[in-house]
Amino acid sequence: MTKWVLRLLGVAAGAVLVYAAITAVQVVSSSRTDDRSPADAIVVLGAAQYDGTPSPALQRRLDHALDLYRDGVATEIVLTGSKQPDDRFTEAFAGYKYLIAAGVPEQDLRLVDDGASTWESLAAAQRVLRNEGAESVVLVSDSYHNRRLQSIASELGLDATVSSTGSRPTPRQVANETARVSVGQLLGYRRLFNATG
Repeated sequence: MTKWVLRLLGVAAGAVLVYAAITAVQVVSSSRTDDRSPADAIVVLGAAQYDGTPSPALQRRLDHALDLYRDGVATEIVLTGSKQPDDRFTEAFAGYKYLIAAGVPEQDLRLVDDGASTWESLAAAQRVLRNEGAESVVLVSDSYHNRRLQSIASELGLDATVSSTGSRPTPRQVANETARVSVGQLLGYRRLFNATG
C-alpha cells in the first residue's frame, strides 16, 4: 500500500514539474513577442511611481507606448494603475503627466486608475474602451508579462496583442511569472488576482 502511495506521489510530482516546465517555456517564448499591428488603442500596464515621477520600469513602458503611438500603431493611449495607500498620485496619472510632457495631446490619453491588480486594471480598461467603441488593443508591459497578459485578455474577451519593452527577463522573473501563469491557467486569473493582487 505504501509503495503505491509513494508511486502516486512521484507521478503527481513529475506531472507538476512537467507542467511548470512547459509553462516556463511559454513564458520565455511569449517574452519575445512584439506585435505592432494597428489597433484602436495602446494600453500601458501600471508600475511603481514616486510622487508623480514614473519609476524606471514605468518609464520604459511609457517610452515604448510613445514609440508605438508615434509609429501610428494606435491614436489613443490608455494609462492604467492605481496607487499605494500613502501615495498622492496614481501610476496612471504619473504616466499621463509624463506623456503630456513628451508632447502627446491630452485628447489622445485616457486614465484608468481603478484596479489593484493586472486583471482588474485590464477589466476596467476594457469597460472604458468598449464604451468608446474600441475593439482592438496593444498591451504594453515588461516582456516576461506577455504570456499572462495574453491569457488575461483572452479571459476578458479582449482582442489584444502584446508589444513589450523588450527587456530580457531574468531567471527570477521567469520563475515568479511561471508560478503565477501556472496557477492562473488552472484556476482562472480573476480568482488568482482576487486572492493575491
